[in-house]
Amino acid sequence: MAASRSSNSCHAMLFRQSHAKHFLPKRRPFSISRTVRSPYDDTVHNLRIGRHTRVIYQGFTGRVATGNAKDSLAYGTNIVGGVTPGKEGEHLGLPLLPNLRKAKEQLKPDATAVFVAAPQCGQAIEDAIEAEIPLIVAVAEHIPLHDVMRVMSILKTQSKSRLVGANAPGIIAPIGFCRIGFQPLPTFSPGHIGIVAKSGTLSYEAVASVTRAGLGQSLCIGMGGDIIAGTNIVDGLKVFEHDPETEGMVIIGEVGGRAEEDAAEWIKDYLQRTSKPKPIAALVAGIHATAGRIMGHAGAWAARGEHTAAEKYSILQDAGATMVDHPENFGTTMKSLLSQSGRDVSKITGNPTDQKRGYHTSMRRGPAARSRRPQNQHQHTRSLHLRADQAPKVLEPYLSNLEGVTLTSNAAPDSAFYIGLTVDRTERQPCIRTSPTTDISRFRETAKRFPFDQREAPPDSLIQSAIAHLNTPESATKHLTTLINSMAKMYKKTEAVTISSSISISPQSQQIQLHTPSMVLQFDDSAYRSNKRQESIHQLRQKDLEQPEEVEAENHGIVYVHLSEDPSANIGTLVNGAGLAMNTLDALHIHGGKAINFLDTGGKATSETVKKSFELILRDERVKVIFVNIFGGLTDGGMIAEGILLAFREVEMKGVPVVVRIRGTNEEAGQRIIAESGLDLEAFDGFAEAATRVVEIAREGKK
Repeated sequence: MAASRSSNSCHAMLFRQSHAKHFLPKRRPFSISRTVRSPYDDTVHNLRIGRHTRVIYQGFTGRVATGNAKDSLAYGTNIVGGVTPGKEGEHLGLPLLPNLRKAKEQLKPDATAVFVAAPQCGQAIEDAIEAEIPLIVAVAEHIPLHDVMRVMSILKTQSKSRLVGANAPGIIAPIGFCRIGFQPLPTFSPGHIGIVAKSGTLSYEAVASVTRAGLGQSLCIGMGGDIIAGTNIVDGLKVFEHDPETEGMVIIGEVGGRAEEDAAEWIKDYLQRTSKPKPIAALVAGIHATAGRIMGHAGAWAARGEHTAAEKYSILQDAGATMVDHPENFGTTMKSLLSQSGRDVSKITGNPTDQKRGYHTSMRRGPAARSRRPQNQHQHTRSLHLRADQAPKVLEPYLSNLEGVTLTSNAAPDSAFYIGLTVDRTERQPCIRTSPTTDISRFRETAKRFPFDQREAPPDSLIQSAIAHLNTPESATKHLTTLINSMAKMYKKTEAVTISSSISISPQSQQIQLHTPSMVLQFDDSAYRSNKRQESIHQLRQKDLEQPEEVEAENHGIVYVHLSEDPSANIGTLVNGAGLAMNTLDALHIHGGKAINFLDTGGKATSETVKKSFELILRDERVKVIFVNIFGGLTDGGMIAEGILLAFREVEMKGVPVVVRIRGTNEEAGQRIIAESGLDLEAFDGFAEAATRVVEIAREGKK
């Protein structure tokens, strides 16, 4: 597999060279926590969907579910009915039942598509677990984090049900014409490449590239971009390994969490134990994500001590994955890797409907169908971070009366240690995290996680293990135990994402001191958005201290992040989808350009959001050119082009030229509208060509 250890793509080589200073040295060891095997691991085979899969809908009669079901039925998905509480009869000519118990008995489903709004979605998933539905696909955004952790605590105790999501496009088997989710169907083609991705838009780009290469897809799993995912990258790789229809694997990761590192560990093991391994290609978005910022997806941020996206890139490459810089390169890269691995590419690129079936049984291709977007389509999850000077007010109800514990506004000494309550994304649970040092250069190696069931308080034995890892005096154990118990209560009560602090022990009084300047107080915004919980916490947000454009963008369902005040940055970006927006920043850097902003219009941009996006970008006086990068998966290319023309009619463009790259759904119409507009617009379909032109304008002006 030597060929798979280095990219044959010149783009990947440029990517590696242009970001060399960000990467880890070759063969540098890295550590990840080892997952304790649970019964839930045995459900991974439930992901092997196909024509045989009997699918039901929860929330069947809702507008979005109805439209989605119509499209999936036309595609060929074996939908056998659905559930809407309190209703019984027929819907779309299929059985409609009032509860999952009856649906399980009468319809015998293999999978359920949970099209239920976020406030009720957690309970809907629990109902599906109780009914022992083998595969549960949850697409809704803004399911509160603690609801998801509770669901995962339940799932880890059983071996019947598997969850995909939440906040994910779902899962689709193109060979079996089985779609459970809202993927853009015209992009997909039956074939032999398995794809597992955090980002929806990046996965659609990858799918389109693989389709253009004639390889098609066997199974595509949308992991989703939330902090916790019911199915992760390693789960997808396990399925692809044993799937007879899958000849190659594609991984799409991004900044935040350890899923990519866990995947790298799996890849190394796989390559060692397999005589003829399937080739693996990968991409990691967010190389140039702003540290400490949430880049669109709820989980797109790196916690203290976590590897950056650039480091993840290096880790995956060192493990044996071939890296690409942009998803449109997956098709040619995978074709080359398949040939190098000794596989007959001519057979793999042949018509898969003429080939023998494994677990996929459908032999017909359903008609192209339009995609249906789930609820909350223009909302973006953001965590609430409180400032250090707000800490005493929030902490007081939980820590003010603790014996031997005090708050101090003094900076932490060099001898301080770290205690936090946060999320273990690999274990899909809350955890205590401790480190005997706060030295950031050593923190990655010294910090340790101690996960526990979200439904319960952390057991005393776990707390004692966390304290023992600190190497503190035995005299401090009692006070530290009380402190961790109180922090755990606060963590659950306030639905926090992270509560942490540098802590020291006073040598004179043996008091435990929490140093507020070092505190991280991060709370789940979805709990407030979706369920109106934690209102008192979220009222502490001070929007007047935030970037005005970011606040205004949020009011219009747009995620805008002001990147820096770098005077050499002069490219404005407008992209649909958080993962694609991150990758756009990364790829522009390869071509020598610097963006002033991250802007995600949402998975389904509209003419109005495009117009507002232009207004926001143009407020930055540094902008010399705007790059519109749209992949028309859920978004119609013609509609986006019309939105751009609307912006030119109604927004003062200040003479700033616009380069538009439209690919995917209705791309020809979008490109034609731009080309025939007579306006200061240039249209491309290839990313490299568009990016090259954008950088040329940014450097030398319009020619």
